[in-house]
Amino acid sequence: MRILIALMFSSLLMVYLPAQEKPATDTQLAKQTDKKPNAALQLMPATKAFLESLNEQQREKASVAFDSEQRVKWHFIPMATRKGLPLMEMEAAQQEAAMKLMRAAVSKLGYDKATTIMQLETVLKELEAGKGTNERNPEKYYFTVFGKPEQGARWGLSIEGHHLSLNFVLNGNRIVDSTPQFFASNPAELKDSYGDKFPKGMKVLGSEEQLGFALVRSLDAQQLAKAQLPGKTPSEIRGAGEAQPPTEPLGGLAAADLNDEQKEILKKLMMAYTNKMKPGVSKSRWKLIDEAGFDKITFAWSGAKKPGVGHYYVIQGPTFVIEFINVQPDAAGNPANHIHCVWRDMQGDFDLPIK
Repeated sequence: MRILIALMFSSLLMVYLPAQEKPATDTQLAKQTDKKPNAALQLMPATKAFLESLNEQQREKASVAFDSEQRVKWHFIPMATRKGLPLMEMEAAQQEAAMKLMRAAVSKLGYDKATTIMQLETVLKELEAGKGTNERNPEKYYFTVFGKPEQGARWGLSIEGHHLSLNFVLNGNRIVDSTPQFFASNPAELKDSYGDKFPKGMKVLGSEEQLGFALVRSLDAQQLAKAQLPGKTPSEIRGAGEAQPPTEPLGGLAAADLNDEQKEILKKLMMAYTNKMKPGVSKSRWKLIDEAGFDKITFAWSGAKKPGVGHYYVIQGPTFVIEFINVQPDAAGNPANHIHCVWRDMQGDFDLPIK
């Protein structure tokens, strides 16, 4: 039965595995989002259907009080267990309901990337060949519903496992927060082929990295001097696993000091993050950005301006912060081939004010 469920789950994910990614234009990115703007209207019935598919014991594990401290606990590292109900403890029909729930929570682009990240656990298992200490399992992703998904109620949703953390707060049918939004990839680029599912050269987070390179390479000497962070390249994103984002600004080059072409690259880079969410969420983020002033955004860079050598960037504005880092080797030992990237809410993750 376990093998059958794994095969069915793998087949479900493979429908959405993207081809090798090239840097996308803003038009191409927009086409990868959904046409229906109100994600919550789809999310509530999908959440109810998921919960109704579970037996009493499973439902008790998947359902947590909205005010539980578990709601703000998140992380992307391998862990023995997490809050919620994992896919590996679900029957095939329940797994299908869980995946439909995730599809209702994010855009097609976000779903494609998330499911590919989950399936990369099979590649990690092959690369490590039993040498690693972490369990690699594409079904070890946990679904948690906080509170009751009902009209007039505040409730939440978490979908989390190794290299993926999606967190939502809703008020009835309206998504009021969608952070932390964390995606990662190991390997960042596949150096070899791992069957039809994983062709050589595939990059799950290619736009997030390549558009970053495009922007930093476009800077002249004066701009680069402002954008370059002092000191050594960081080893990890800031505030990993913390309930709220870091508030200390790192400085960098202001968007006001970019030319029009560079501003367009910056916008496309930011869209690589916002377009992982449903259109309503993405539009809300951009509305806040525009109201706060696009020119107030800063771009900061550390490390190499080419693949294979550690590099890091931060994009920060009054309402958000993006962090991207690629400094770790992949599971095969290839240098700087292991990406972590996150979008956080400077007004407060989990719809909670920053203290």
